[in-house]
Amino acid sequence: MTVQETVAALQAALAAEHVVIFGYGVLGAHLTGLQRQDATLIWNAHRTRRDRLRSRLDANGAKPVASAPAYRLPSRVTSAHSAAQLAATLEDGVVTAYAGLAGTSDASLRRYAALAMQEATVRAVRWRGSPPVAFPGLPASALLPKPET
Repeated sequence: MTVQETVAALQAALAAEHVVIFGYGVLGAHLTGLQRQDATLIWNAHRTRRDRLRSRLDANGAKPVASAPAYRLPSRVTSAHSAAQLAATLEDGVVTAYAGLAGTSDASLRRYAALAMQEATVRAVRWRGSPPVAFPGLPASALLPKPET
């Protein structure tokens, strides 16, 4: 992976973190008790990852992509159940973004991406309350056999 590709992958992961941080702010308002405490801890974990990605981009001489003032989320949140479903969907998006970073030639970035993917997958499973997909972060089309030519 070239330096430019690595920077692009870092930017994509950072953009995903921006969306998740915004999303947890929205969905957290619909949670109470332990779910709200969990959402707050997760929100802070994403903020820490965001800050680390910004530092990596700065170290590579790249200007980190800024967060938008607001994001169009993939679903409306009207209850604790819909908040949990949104949280799972947001975590899935993070897995996808970090999958791009996992292909870098920098071993420390690969490890960082792998750990971020693992954490996000575990959180998605917890929020969703169901087992994970076989290869989180990959589109379904990547798992289909390629037609013979």
